[in-house]
Amino acid sequence: MGLVQRQIETAGLTTVTLSPIPELTAAVSVPRVAAIGYPLGRPLGQPGDAAGQAEVLRAALRVAASAETPGTLVDLPFEWPEPPSRVRSSPAEPPPIVKLLKRKPWLLPRLLNRE
Repeated sequence: MGLVQRQIETAGLTTVTLSPIPELTAAVSVPRVAAIGYPLGRPLGQPGDAAGQAEVLRAALRVAASAETPGTLVDLPFEWPEPPSRVRSSPAEPPPIVKLLKRKPWLLPRLLNRE
């Protein structure tokens, strides 16, 4: 991601990475890091929490607007609302495509061939 961001920055666009593992993210020399204490795979927050996700996004955009030097790392003031042991790594209900393929597995080759 750092390489892509540096190329985007070269074109004159500001970038910021929202990261739950900021030390690792900073190690690949991204221009700006907004560190967030959320579980992996959930950098914007809980599924269905549009207001909370919007607030995280606004905070990340503030980092992009205010960080003047490359390599800036800013800790965002958000905490995950439940213990890590309660975080599900997958949604409670599978996506519609998964349901369809369970009922009609012969459609998988057509899907993979983009038919």
